[in-house]
Amino acid sequence: MANSDNKYLLLTPGPLTTTQTVREAMLKDWCTWDDDYNVGVVQHIRQQLVALATAHDGYTSVLMQGSGTAAVEATLGSVIPPEGKLLVINNGAYGARIAQIARCLNIPHLNWSLGEMTQPDVNELERLLVADPAITHVAMVHCETTTGMLNPLPAVCEKVKAAGKVMILDAMSSFGGIPMDIGELGIDFLISSANKCIQGVPGFGFVIARRSLLEACHGRARSVSLDLYDQWQCMENNHGKWRFTSPTHTVRAFAQALTELKQEGGIEARFQRYRTNQQTLVAGMSRLGFESLLDTALHSPIITSFHSPHSPLYDFKRFYECLKSKGFVIYPGKVSDADCFRIGNIGDVHPGDIQRLLEAINASVFWASETETAGEQA
Repeated sequence: MANSDNKYLLLTPGPLTTTQTVREAMLKDWCTWDDDYNVGVVQHIRQQLVALATAHDGYTSVLMQGSGTAAVEATLGSVIPPEGKLLVINNGAYGARIAQIARCLNIPHLNWSLGEMTQPDVNELERLLVADPAITHVAMVHCETTTGMLNPLPAVCEKVKAAGKVMILDAMSSFGGIPMDIGELGIDFLISSANKCIQGVPGFGFVIARRSLLEACHGRARSVSLDLYDQWQCMENNHGKWRFTSPTHTVRAFAQALTELKQEGGIEARFQRYRTNQQTLVAGMSRLGFESLLDTALHSPIITSFHSPHSPLYDFKRFYECLKSKGFVIYPGKVSDADCFRIGNIGDVHPGDIQRLLEAINASVFWASETETAGEQA
């Protein structure tokens, strides 16, 4: 087992199973004013994030306290000017959340709602951008963990940049686990979180931004604590210092997680492990009679949705508790019109762990049937 000191593996889209060494990095206290922390840890993280994101010049990064959603809200609320308009590519719960944030912040927007099972058609995207010249920014979730769908990032970026719009990417569950060069793709703002594919713990999100566009955001923020520009300026001018209390233990764990990403072989090596996990999972679940929600061509290496068994014996709560007792925690479904559950493939999880999970699922299915049958006979 990859984490023998854990009670169970978190087979979720995050928070996820971390290494013991990442957790141990939180055992030391740090002073938020000290250069050992700000210069030695925070600034180094900021530089590493940009290097992971692109080989192109002109990008910077800023860390933001809170959940990944807080970083998304900070970006939308700080980047889009009052005269701007946002096109939201919405094909899941997290695309819908972007639209919800836009509504709450009174940002003019078009919610292009596609349903949870459909990728955006890039020709229709082009038509929308031509039809509404008021649109200045486009936002999309890369890996929509509602279903596990991976959206067609290069094709979408090509249309957005050809139309001269600003591209905002919610890469919450893909950055660090799927290779990409945001400079090559033309992504202007990428948003992710500490507790996803970098394999850190919850506590902050981060934004990797085109410097020239971030510089233009002074005074735009619709919030004090979620002012992305002011947070960036504080870090730039004060050697990594945060405006408000820094989540020091989470930051130090993230620094260790970045070291371990490099030791594993970088994003490409981690992608290969995640993809092997996912392919092993889908093949094994198919052998056990479970059907994937999405067509294989739409799968990401991050998380996979499966239809619940068509059996009166099946109950998700009992299935969940049975697997938890065997050392695995899975996720309930989040699709509005399909009865399903989800299994994540990221974190400190390896193909051998997936094989053990499949054995546990196989045993749990027979266990459920035999228990139910015995009860009926009694």
